[in-house]
Amino acid sequence: MWRRIVQILSAIGINSNFSIFKNFGIYQGPFKRVCAPVLNCYACPLARFSCPIGSLQHFIGIRKIPYYILGYIGTIGMFVGRSACGWLCPFGFIQELLYKIGNIKIRVGKWAGYVKYIVLIIIIPVVYFTTEPWFCKICPAGTLEGTIPIMISPMWEPLSQLISWRFYMKLSILVIFVISAILIKRPFCRFMCPLGAMWGLFNRISALKLKVEKHYCQECDICGEVCPMDIRIYKDPNHFDCIRCMRCVTACPRQVVSVEIFDLKIWPKQEESLKRVYLNASDQ
Repeated sequence: MWRRIVQILSAIGINSNFSIFKNFGIYQGPFKRVCAPVLNCYACPLARFSCPIGSLQHFIGIRKIPYYILGYIGTIGMFVGRSACGWLCPFGFIQELLYKIGNIKIRVGKWAGYVKYIVLIIIIPVVYFTTEPWFCKICPAGTLEGTIPIMISPMWEPLSQLISWRFYMKLSILVIFVISAILIKRPFCRFMCPLGAMWGLFNRISALKLKVEKHYCQECDICGEVCPMDIRIYKDPNHFDCIRCMRCVTACPRQVVSVEIFDLKIWPKQEESLKRVYLNASDQ
């Protein structure tokens, strides 16, 4: 419940340009010089901050080293790993809501998690040599947050004259990901998001980590069932796809999953861990 509240407040805070209801347009004020701590489309009329991936592409396209963007992403990664994906990302939140629709679900193999790294590796040279922000042109989050609101706004009439095959391609990609999100847990985050790919690299070295006391774990797979990224946390507590949502911590019936900062256990508290000791004793 607390994570849902934070996700909602984050979505509102990042997209708080409510002046559009008086004068519709894309916000160009001073806050746009600052990146949001998540993937959030610059072109969204409600967006008050820039997208880190959009900004990264901008600097690569003009052939300048993006010191600020890399430092920003690296600082967040060093402290909390990929936690922003689990707590702050509006598009991740939307995917979790879509997954609640229907009963038919598909589990994808672990190999698919590496696809986003292929996307990241491809984007850099493509943007550099074409000087075009190509990820923005195919990003389903941008289509949902930016293109569709503009389509139903007064801005659309002059822009509609410029429609090309790219527009239909972008809409098609969004449709594919919406359908996928109903069937698969957070498919964009797992298979396509370059920002999540970069933060995932920090999960093993970040200050914030998860720890599993494997000698108490019965591998009941409850953590995997509740995980929005479909991870068995007991196999790899700091997997590159882990978004630190903490659902495994609260769901574990034996309290063997804990949260640490700089190797200091902060949750659950020692007294809460007595439940684990009691369960272990009752099994013997």
